[in-house]
Amino acid sequence: MIRIYNTLSRQKEEFVPIVPGQVSMYVCGPTVYNYIHIGNARSTVSFDTIRRYLEYRGYQVNFVSNFTDVDDKIINAAKQTGLTPQEVSQKYIQAFYQDTDALNIKKASKNPTVMENMDDIIDFIQDLVDKGVAYESQGDVYFRTESFPQYGKLSDQSIQDLRIGASQRTESQDDAKKESPLDFALWKAAKADEISWDSPWSKGRPGWHIECSVMATKYLGDTIDIHGGGQDLAFPHHENEIAQSESKTGHPFAHYWMHNAFVTMGDDGEKMSKSLGNFVLVHDLIKTIDPQVLRFFLASAHYRRPLLFNEAALAEAQANVTKIQTSLKKARYRLETAQASLADDQTLIESFKNLEKQFQEEMDDDINAANGMTVLYQLIKELNLYLEREEVSKVVLEFVLQMAGQLFGIFGVLEEKEELLDQEIQDLIDQRLAARAEKNFQRSDDIRDHLKEQGIILEDTPQGTRWRRS
Repeated sequence: MIRIYNTLSRQKEEFVPIVPGQVSMYVCGPTVYNYIHIGNARSTVSFDTIRRYLEYRGYQVNFVSNFTDVDDKIINAAKQTGLTPQEVSQKYIQAFYQDTDALNIKKASKNPTVMENMDDIIDFIQDLVDKGVAYESQGDVYFRTESFPQYGKLSDQSIQDLRIGASQRTESQDDAKKESPLDFALWKAAKADEISWDSPWSKGRPGWHIECSVMATKYLGDTIDIHGGGQDLAFPHHENEIAQSESKTGHPFAHYWMHNAFVTMGDDGEKMSKSLGNFVLVHDLIKTIDPQVLRFFLASAHYRRPLLFNEAALAEAQANVTKIQTSLKKARYRLETAQASLADDQTLIESFKNLEKQFQEEMDDDINAANGMTVLYQLIKELNLYLEREEVSKVVLEFVLQMAGQLFGIFGVLEEKEELLDQEIQDLIDQRLAARAEKNFQRSDDIRDHLKEQGIILEDTPQGTRWRRS
């Protein structure tokens, strides 16, 4: 039984999808005006890991994540670069795919954009106006927040408290257009020379919050199973989504709300963000470190826990990925000389099955990746002990490799790809083998040391000499 912490109820709940065996899942995607930073990537990796676990548990997941391709930041980036807003957004949508492919993120079932759903957005807003929960003012359209009595239920705030908070703010130019400072924009009249679309109210463009309501309900239905995003989106973005969606449909918008915690930096644990100027771009980082190490770093912590980003954390992730890949590579190497079967095969297979059961128990508890990974480290430890035997069974190794591939695959870890050595290094390995056969151990050691300097680590096993890159 999978249990999920639901931000809406502020407790763990048994996960029961609307349609048995199927999961509808919407995750807020990036505003595409720049490359994604590590904080953005954490949300993407977290929900990819959650999706992969649900699929591993047998669910068919319809996963939708949007691109915000109309926004003030995109318009500003276009002005600064001389590109059109469409050119800016397309450039960074492609960059998003390149970076997430490197991080082994599964493609979404659908990545809709604002521009391709403009007619649906306008129709959605018109429906809210017709229902009397939204109104036009000087070409803008606003949602009447106090028309939705449950407003604040996701972020655990009351309308009264929000009203008091709004009254203490300095009134903005937009507030002068509103009936109440709590009201939020559904449509914005365009300024001169800005990208815009015709609507019943003005030439303009959508407010930020409306797009996710439109795309989630259009592609997944009026009520979805899981809505996800970073914890900074819970208020006001997700709160506003709930108000406008449920006002339109009359149905609950999402049954489970999941929010990942921030990536932090420095001794004071400051949140990483572009607005604070302390961000690290994935596009730059994966030029210097293995993308799989970054993926592992982001995926192997519990999604609701803050994640400290520093060199030590990346080094630990690198060491763990290397340990996992080395063990799996050894197991695959031993397959070549393994016995067809051995007497204790079934006992060993049951032992590994028990580890998989423990893994499921940990992950079923709110997708607790940290605890699940602890079980997988035990799996690697027991596999390494088995590989020390003189004789191993093909039945056991094939079972463990298949199981490990599935479980580590949830975290995006792939087996290390075999690389071809260049001929010079291959010749040195052959010369060392010949020197060992001739008992010329000084020559053998000299070649080993030289190869180590080239980043080639040799491992002498009862089944022969193996190599790996350091």
